[in-house]
Amino acid sequence: MPVTIRDVATASGVHMSTVSRTFSAPHLVNPETRSRVLAIAEQLGYRPNRAARALITGRTHNLGLIVADLANPFFPPLIKAAEGQARQRDHHIFVADANEDPLVEEELVLAMAKQVDGVLLCSPRMSNSVIEQLSRDVPLVVVNRSIPGLPCVVMDVGQGARRAVEHLVELGHRQLALLGGPRGSWTNREIRRSAVAAARLAGAELAIISPNPPTEEGGYAAAELVVRDPATAVLAYNDLMAIGLLEGLDELGVGVPDQVSVVGIDDIELARRTRPKLTTVATPAGAAGRAAVDMLLQHGDDRRTTAQAVLQTELVVRESTAPPSAAAAGAETSNRE
Repeated sequence: MPVTIRDVATASGVHMSTVSRTFSAPHLVNPETRSRVLAIAEQLGYRPNRAARALITGRTHNLGLIVADLANPFFPPLIKAAEGQARQRDHHIFVADANEDPLVEEELVLAMAKQVDGVLLCSPRMSNSVIEQLSRDVPLVVVNRSIPGLPCVVMDVGQGARRAVEHLVELGHRQLALLGGPRGSWTNREIRRSAVAAARLAGAELAIISPNPPTEEGGYAAAELVVRDPATAVLAYNDLMAIGLLEGLDELGVGVPDQVSVVGIDDIELARRTRPKLTTVATPAGAAGRAAVDMLLQHGDDRRTTAQAVLQTELVVRESTAPPSAAAAGAETSNRE
């Protein structure tokens, strides 16, 4: 027969309500008593019934996590870190893929609302007004996007884009291109805003090639547009697009970095395996996942919270960037004249 809460209470010498509080509200139980109950529960093999606990406490100890595109390698490290952090805090995570569709995102939040204690929205495509409305139905923490009045965990991609432009200018590039991401993306706006400002400050020109799907195919399709532009260096919205661009340029006979330098953003695992290896802006996806779980559990019941965490990014220089070649530099000068 399965071990019951009564068995644990009898063996521990406490009331059943004390055992229940040990698992549902441990901070309300004397530390010595709590340790004894947990030790006996482990010894007897007792596992609390989550459904029953939810009826008593009103909490499911489940969290929802919705990502823009599960196929994007940026998200798995974030998901894995969030799941690990949630497990340490006696919670489980349900993961859902919105497939870059804001309507699907909204449907998923509403479907999860009654089954979880809160939802992590990762790189959402919904409008701010829709997200604000949904936050009245279920506690939300937004990841990779800043929304005034809502708890958010953001990675400073603006700082990363600025550093990427500075790196290219330091190498001698003066004619740059930005391969933008999807329309409506907060990350895309931050990257564009910072890249434009950094290029202007450095006296460099920056062409905007946007919008584009944030995929390898999107980068591949943009290769011809890059070749038509006089740019000697390109900053891409993410690593997937940068990798697609490398493939497209290779097919067009354009050497990287001999003729065009390429920088991505995210530092996904594939960035280390491309030929040439990709220079990129590393974003702390794992740290963001952990911070988002902590923020949701800490502030989930406070709908007025405006907690924000800003995580720093880092430029990782590899093989896909180099000074412009003499031929490219000459063409660049000619184009400016």
